[in-house]
Amino acid sequence: MENCRTKYPILLVHGMGFRDEPICYWGRIPKALRAHGAEVFFGGQEANASIERNAGLLAARLRQVLAETGAEKVNVIAHSKGGMETRCLISTLKAGGHIASLTTISTPHNGSAAMDKLMKLGVIMKLIGVGTDFFKRIGGDKKPDTYRCFVQLTTDFMKRFNADNPDDPRVLYRSCAFLMKRWYSDIIMAVPYIGVRLLSGRSDGFLTPSEVAHGEFRGTFTGTGYRGMSHCDEVDLRRMRCGVKNLDTGEVFRDVTDMYIGLVSELKEMGL
Repeated sequence: MENCRTKYPILLVHGMGFRDEPICYWGRIPKALRAHGAEVFFGGQEANASIERNAGLLAARLRQVLAETGAEKVNVIAHSKGGMETRCLISTLKAGGHIASLTTISTPHNGSAAMDKLMKLGVIMKLIGVGTDFFKRIGGDKKPDTYRCFVQLTTDFMKRFNADNPDDPRVLYRSCAFLMKRWYSDIIMAVPYIGVRLLSGRSDGFLTPSEVAHGEFRGTFTGTGYRGMSHCDEVDLRRMRCGVKNLDTGEVFRDVTDMYIGLVSELKEMGL
């Protein structure tokens, strides 16, 4: 099966709170893509570093991948905050000539209204940041800055970020949104889901479709079962087989891995 053998290798860039190893952030997705011919690599950035620091780490990783493969460019698929880090890599760090495409999965391109509210807690958020940084250092981060990450998810920050990081015309930008169906669909995301639902509407437990739309919007996806798809489900963190439906096009996939195969197959068809 060669329908994912793209011209350029695939670089998977994780979101906030996790690292690529020792437990694969992307679940069964890398194996599925490789089985269909894709050449897959990981971003390797830190879990809770700032956008700027992680963009620098991605720049180093990009050079490694290009040197190893001999490719001129890569196709990036990035989840959540990882999409912002990749945009910083492309625009601020001037790496657009080496990025063929950026497909973002629930990246808060327009900021999070829920985070705006949480930041009003002030010192509480700072204390959460300090405590989280302690554990992230144990987990391998050299310069965690969780509170800065919180700030960088707000709508005000993203307005400035978007102005400072305009899209590079050499790069294809695509985005995808996801929805949970019920507050209890994902126990981890239950509380934030309720808050976001009251404040902004339906979400994946964290972000609404309008907060993540950027570039070519590929649609809003949800699970075909009772749960829908949470911020965790959309990158297969639970390794749970789940049918997926694109609510905008009506297209149905048997599993989340098939959805990613579809996204990468499209890149191959475009010659990327």
